[in-house]
Amino acid sequence: MVFTHIPSSIFLILIPFSPTFTLAAALYLMRQLLSEMDIPARQSYVVAMVNPEEKPIATSTTNAAKIVASSFGPTLASKILLLTMFSPFVLSGTLKIIYDLLLYFNFRYLKPPEEIK
Repeated sequence: MVFTHIPSSIFLILIPFSPTFTLAAALYLMRQLLSEMDIPARQSYVVAMVNPEEKPIATSTTNAAKIVASSFGPTLASKILLLTMFSPFVLSGTLKIIYDLLLYFNFRYLKPPEEIK
């Protein structure tokens, strides 16, 4: 997850600093290409870490949390946009990088049961 999200977040931060629309569009497309690559890995990890009877609840909870959290984005971005023109991009990219690093450092040693020997 972290290895695709961090470059994706860097592309997001760079978008408002692009001198041309073409470069901004290319950065956005590269960001979108990388931002969703973690979904199968995340779902696989969650399913591997819980008991079989908890799998449906675990997968639906993680998906629902992501959907609910993303619903607040447009409202918050419109408020942040009042600060400066590029701040939603820089702030959201920075927060995503912090989030990804926290995930990495908290879960890097937690292995699924089939990998523990």
